[in-house]
Amino acid sequence: MLDIKLIKENPDQVKTRLRAKEIPCDEQIDRILTLDKARRDLIFEVEQWKAEQNKVSKAIPDMKKKGEDTAPVFTKMSALKESIAASDAKLREIEGEYQLLMLSLPNLPDDDLKTGGKENNEPLRYYGEPHKFDFTPLHHVDLCTNLGLIDYPRGAKLAGSGFWIYRGLGARLEWALLNYFIDTHLADGYELVLVPHMLEYQCGETAGQFPKFADEVYKIENPTDERMHFMLPTAETALVNLHRDEILAEANLPRKYISYTPCFRREAGSARAEERGMVRGHQFNKVEMVQYTKPEDSPAAFEELVNKAENLVKGLGFHFRTVKLAAGDCSASMARTYDIEIQIPSMNGYKEVSSVSNAKDYQARRGNMRFRRESTGKPELLHTLNGSGLATSRIFPALVEQNQLKDGSVKIPEVLQKYLGGLEVITAGT
Repeated sequence: MLDIKLIKENPDQVKTRLRAKEIPCDEQIDRILTLDKARRDLIFEVEQWKAEQNKVSKAIPDMKKKGEDTAPVFTKMSALKESIAASDAKLREIEGEYQLLMLSLPNLPDDDLKTGGKENNEPLRYYGEPHKFDFTPLHHVDLCTNLGLIDYPRGAKLAGSGFWIYRGLGARLEWALLNYFIDTHLADGYELVLVPHMLEYQCGETAGQFPKFADEVYKIENPTDERMHFMLPTAETALVNLHRDEILAEANLPRKYISYTPCFRREAGSARAEERGMVRGHQFNKVEMVQYTKPEDSPAAFEELVNKAENLVKGLGFHFRTVKLAAGDCSASMARTYDIEIQIPSMNGYKEVSSVSNAKDYQARRGNMRFRRESTGKPELLHTLNGSGLATSRIFPALVEQNQLKDGSVKIPEVLQKYLGGLEVITAGT
């Protein structure tokens, strides 16, 4: 959530920066300012009436002792009570609209980002060389089917299109990827956290996904509980709520967490032929990284997360590029995002396998997450950052396609072999 003080002091600047995200917010900001003034005026008015109500109420006992007529006073008290009740109702109405509009405003993009959408994304660096074959390579769907790694028909039978089943060495290879990611993060001092896969509404609100994107998750209805629950779209949604409504000690920062979860998305599978298979789906596995930092430390934390994601991809031997997203391609909650993109040969281009973002104090303000500054003793808002480390639904296709051999077998990257009992090549019937 944005700081209302910033909006009031620099409304034109806020409007200009949000236009870089290609999100029309001018009327919304004007309405927020109108509601904020009305809200403050009403609060002042109600406080004055309540003060008068208390003053009159205290005078009644003395009036009774003196034998004075208290009927006019009670009439006045009744009128004050009605006015206060009406103003309180109006205040609740105004605050409800005000809160909804404030929660719906996106984060401000960093000043150095290019305006516009993905057409203005900026590749920053490349690693390695694109993979080349001296034979006609197979699509990952065919490779995974031929080698018995993935069962697409039965996945669709169990859950519909956009789902698949890992089988045999396919399941072990998927687990090997997750172990490689987790072991690397643990060695770097991150704490492993296993979070619930079903979350309450406030988790999505704190993360910045709700209320605006509440229809993009799988909601769960419970006949015995009126609270809204949903299946987590990413572990970030849970991890950035760990310290909601808490004040952390400065000495205990930064906090560095990782979590493995399946992720559930309502995103429809693409109709394009090159995106068949695992590239788009409604459920996939991911290891997520999240940091809580002091404001002055978040730029360095962002670079650390980018480097960690890059090193994971390097360890698998992939050619990739790191891309600085334009303001309009950053998600609503984020001030800055870099994507790590790898080549999946059958798709003739780059696909994102990790997205690293800095929300700055946007999520912390929504979730009331602070730390106490030792030099002042005062609480300040934290900064939150997140990064995929990594998602497997695109790593797996790239792995089998880039490491395929002419006979249809697949080489296993060296960093994964220890998790597969030393197996170096997957062949049909292995």
